[in-house]
Amino acid sequence: MDQLRKSFLILFLLISANVSFAQSNTSPPTCLDQSGKILAENNAQVLQWKETTANQFLSRAHVQGVVMDIYADHSGHHHFLIDLDSNTNHTLEVIYNISFGELPPMTVGMKIEACGDYITSNAQTNQYPASPAGAIIHWIHKNPNPKGHRSGYLMINGKLFGQGNGQGG
Repeated sequence: MDQLRKSFLILFLLISANVSFAQSNTSPPTCLDQSGKILAENNAQVLQWKETTANQFLSRAHVQGVVMDIYADHSGHHHFLIDLDSNTNHTLEVIYNISFGELPPMTVGMKIEACGDYITSNAQTNQYPASPAGAIIHWIHKNPNPKGHRSGYLMINGKLFGQGNGQGG
């Protein structure tokens, strides 16, 4: 009987550890645009911005896609590439600040939903290199300061991330 109790305790601890990675809600928070209105998925709009706007154009995005590539982590951020519609040129770089919670090990094929700030990034700036995808989405986490950026979120395979009490952007 003691061995059975130990097994259940170990199983409980393992499950608890995995739950701390993410909230297992299947419904994401509401994605809001700059004016506070609900923003539906806008992959087509994001692809249009990517093709027609100047470097550093900024707006809100609510995208869905599939992980195509994983880039090296940089300055406390995970970077990965998602495909928005099965066209090899229709990609977006996702940048996630790990201070808002760790992500599971990323693999190609994971389903992504992200709400955050879109930026056209097709040329280097004084502060940042151009994105390999030509565009990024970031601030895909809760904003700890109610002023400034709207909160965002990241869903990976139906699990919610980015809702921890992190710092920065």
